[in-house]
Amino acid sequence: MTELQKTNTPPRWLLAELTYSCPLQCPYCSNPLDYTKYKSELSTNDWKRVLTEARKMGAVQLGFSGGEPLTRPDLVELVQHARELGYYSNLITSGYGLTEEKIVQLKTAGLDHIQVSIQASSQELNDHIAGTASFEHKQNVARLVKKHGYPMVLCVVIHRENIHQMPEILTMAEALGADYLELANTQYYGWAHLNRDLLLPTKEQFETAEAIAQAFKVQVAGKMKIYYVVPDFYEDRPKACMNGWATTFLTIAPDGMALPCHSARDLPNFECPNVNDFSVSEIWNDSKAFNFFRGFEWMQEPCHSCDEKEKDFGGCRCQAYLLTGDASSTDPVCSKSPQHHVIDELIETARTTALSGNEKPLIFRNSKNAQR
Repeated sequence: MTELQKTNTPPRWLLAELTYSCPLQCPYCSNPLDYTKYKSELSTNDWKRVLTEARKMGAVQLGFSGGEPLTRPDLVELVQHARELGYYSNLITSGYGLTEEKIVQLKTAGLDHIQVSIQASSQELNDHIAGTASFEHKQNVARLVKKHGYPMVLCVVIHRENIHQMPEILTMAEALGADYLELANTQYYGWAHLNRDLLLPTKEQFETAEAIAQAFKVQVAGKMKIYYVVPDFYEDRPKACMNGWATTFLTIAPDGMALPCHSARDLPNFECPNVNDFSVSEIWNDSKAFNFFRGFEWMQEPCHSCDEKEKDFGGCRCQAYLLTGDASSTDPVCSKSPQHHVIDELIETARTTALSGNEKPLIFRNSKNAQR
């Protein structure tokens, strides 16, 4: 074992992607474009083993995600196991199919937190983006979550199709009694990357929406917390992807593949290990994939000699690959990147697309459109 591996921090946040199955068809879904290829899912006992192993290593935060985790019939059983292990657990859900009876069952099992997503502030646009008639049900679910003593956590993914609704989105969140509102500007992986030219707001749209959100944040201070996730493309420095590669976050895909971030399986010739073959400890400490971008030795210039590398770790490896074809390159979002012009070109393409009036249709996430 190398010195780097010996000094690894343990995983603190475990994202359990229970399934790629989902009744919604959002065109910004972060699931892989070829998700239909991964038909197998970990069994209940396998998930329990994974949760146990990760908790033994020190993981404390647990997110149940997907797809739509509510499609797993063993969700309540897994929540109960997580409670017995001492996790703080969070259900990340579209809310579609969540009934009051299920909320009570999850509460009894020990679920700590429910985050409900809504696609827009109007029924017509919400149902269009989701590809499913779900708006009224989602609002009812939000009220039920509040009724049963959970903090009301609402998430709205922001993009060019709904950014003009920012005032109405904020009003909706307040009317639903949201305690927390996450305004998550789309990050361009998976299906969002495929639809980027249609989803990326113009800079003017982004700045207007941000100003509205920040003003509202002041207005509701003490009543609602608003988290505004800025899109990478309009920053001059990248985010510290996942708090640094394999330092904090561990994602387990439905088929058991272990990922340093949820998009890592898109990297070519990158052999991520599987929990069916190795323990969580072996994967985290010893696997090539999890050690590949740890530390700083892998970095190219200008990252390697940059005095900011301990802040952003060179940015996102998956984004670097998607935009440059090289996962080791400096994230083009960074203004120091020799390939930063790629971002400028993407922004201009999105702007001209928005102004042209001849936009192609969005490609929705469903089995018909999935790569095989």
